[in-house]
Amino acid sequence: MFKFLKSGFSKVSKALSKTASFFSSRLANVFSKPLDEDSLEMLEEILYEADLGSSVVEHFIEEVSSFAKLNPSVSKDDYLKELEKIAFGILSKEIPARPEMTTTPHVILMVGVNGSGKTTSIAKLGKIYKEAGKKVLFACGDTFRAAATEQLEMHANMLGIDVVLAKHGQDPSSVMYDAMEKGKAGNYDIIICDTAGRLESRSELLEELKKIDQVAKKQDKQAPHEIYLTIDANLGQTCLEQVKKFREFVPITGLILTKIDSQAKGGVALSIYKNENLPIVYVGFGETLDDFSSFDALSYSKALFKEEAP
Repeated sequence: MFKFLKSGFSKVSKALSKTASFFSSRLANVFSKPLDEDSLEMLEEILYEADLGSSVVEHFIEEVSSFAKLNPSVSKDDYLKELEKIAFGILSKEIPARPEMTTTPHVILMVGVNGSGKTTSIAKLGKIYKEAGKKVLFACGDTFRAAATEQLEMHANMLGIDVVLAKHGQDPSSVMYDAMEKGKAGNYDIIICDTAGRLESRSELLEELKKIDQVAKKQDKQAPHEIYLTIDANLGQTCLEQVKKFREFVPITGLILTKIDSQAKGGVALSIYKNENLPIVYVGFGETLDDFSSFDALSYSKALFKEEAP
């Protein structure tokens, strides 16, 4: 679906440079001698520090131990390739397919906590769709923060994308209704609707997402066709708790992993795939609207364990 997106190894590799640097310097010490219990313990510690999570770390240790027994004389580079292979195996596992865009307008609902990069991700995604020739409409469903509406309106004006604005405190579901009415009347291809940032511990706020979902379905039984949850990679394993909580209220179809360039936390993607069986659809990094890429398992795996240039 949406073949116009190109992931590009170089872009993802640059974004994950901090994680790769963290791995490279430490793994060189681990694999500089034959693998034993001490070096396996060191490897385990490194993987935990990179926020891979317990189940993923256990999987890596089991696979590396088996590889070492079958290949007792391999080099450091061979071990790095094996780690890349293990990561790719996790990230390329079969997961539920994303829905095809068979009707228009195709409605995407964006959810996530404040500070996760949700509104910026809407702008980045809108830019990609517009450049692909799609007619895009933004909807300012975050009616609790005036700054969020202003930010999305600013991006919309800069990109030449139409936008449904909202008054402060307006019912978010009414914004969705207005957007879908405008989307149908104006023959828009894509509607991307923002929502107020929800703390995953605030169930009463999360309940509002259900109402938005229900209002969309009154206009189109299949809408919203996709629901993206933006999660900040810097939060590490806390990301998993956010995913679990949001899934209790709305059927998340994909994740946008943001700020993967900020710290050595890029390994959390592996934990998400292994534990939540949800696709990471896009990764976000940097401040410009071009700092966004579709998620590609092979590129991501290679970038994680890319050896630093001498």
